[in-house]
Amino acid sequence: MKPQKPIYLDHNATTQIHPTALEAMMPFLKEEYGNSSSLHKKGSLAHSAVEKARDVIGNALGTEGVDVIFTSGGTESDNFAIKGTCFKNKNKGNHIVTSSIEHLAVLAPCRFLETQGFDVTYLPVDKYGMVNPFAVKEAINEGTILVSIMHANNEVGAIQPIQEIAGIIKEVNGNRAPKDKSRIYFHTDAVQTFGKIPVDVDELGVDLLSVSAHKLHGPKGIGALYIRKSTSIAPFMHGGHQERDLRAGTVNVAGAVGFAKAVAIAQSNLKDQERQKGLKDKLYHVLLQNIPDIILNSHPDKSLYNTLNLGFKDINATLLLASLDLKDIFVSAGSACIASSPEPSHVLKAMGVPKEYIKSCIRFSLGTDNTDKDIEYCAREITKVISRIRNAYQA
Repeated sequence: MKPQKPIYLDHNATTQIHPTALEAMMPFLKEEYGNSSSLHKKGSLAHSAVEKARDVIGNALGTEGVDVIFTSGGTESDNFAIKGTCFKNKNKGNHIVTSSIEHLAVLAPCRFLETQGFDVTYLPVDKYGMVNPFAVKEAINEGTILVSIMHANNEVGAIQPIQEIAGIIKEVNGNRAPKDKSRIYFHTDAVQTFGKIPVDVDELGVDLLSVSAHKLHGPKGIGALYIRKSTSIAPFMHGGHQERDLRAGTVNVAGAVGFAKAVAIAQSNLKDQERQKGLKDKLYHVLLQNIPDIILNSHPDKSLYNTLNLGFKDINATLLLASLDLKDIFVSAGSACIASSPEPSHVLKAMGVPKEYIKSCIRFSLGTDNTDKDIEYCAREITKVISRIRNAYQA
């Protein structure tokens, strides 16, 4: 018997906009439609709303609103951070350090920059999807101008040692300063962590940090890039003076307001992480007890409390997803950005997941709306589906 409503366990892909965030947006989609750059009353009201939203997001990141630049989302924020920093500082160096498990919004810009004369080091990860800080230190050379390591991986949830890496970069920069050598900037993609766990730019020690609204019950089409005041970065969009002359274009006022409201709500709901972790652990242990040949793809402790990536031996993930969809259980095989690709996940390949598992991995990502009954239903139906698929292959 199907549940009364579909069970959504794909919150790392996107989230439903919070009703309060949507309500806050509505005036700026209707009567208060002014351009925030206009000087009349409607423009001033829109401008004030944008700046208040900027302050809310900046405060949540442990910084000032002036350090927050609005973008169209996480992908633009990552592109902005990487391309903007590299093009601005190309006369000082041409080397970038990143990891092999980054989101494509980081990997693709890095590959593009390789066609523009830049050199990129793609660091390996261990079986848990973790970057070794010592490997970052070893990869840095005289020409390194940027290090970009994600805060937590979107597919397996592994939380990276950002503070340790920041300490290494700070030490290198300290040694370079007396010799008048180029500074290394540190960027992290925090799209999957902002709104889930505390994210403070000073505690993390980063110069640039990307976030996105739709991952934390805000609207799609709006994100932000934190830029430390001392960061040397080129404008990403040209054509106007918006966003400190760094990102031209009419500001998405309603999006910014909805983003800020969603951030405020998420900040007040951080305590829900223990409940979600309990549900995730329950799902994992029940499946482990009832289904043979399961592997866990992530660090058992240093991972996002809502993210569970499991491999089911010799099961086709596409068939499993379709079967669960018929049961009104919505999950994914990894990042939504590469869902249509026939190739195995680059993250799982980098982690060395065995070939008999790599095309049979499913990501469960929980949210505030999931309940104990949801998990019980999912565990029961997944067990049935796996058993049915395996029996069909053996027949």
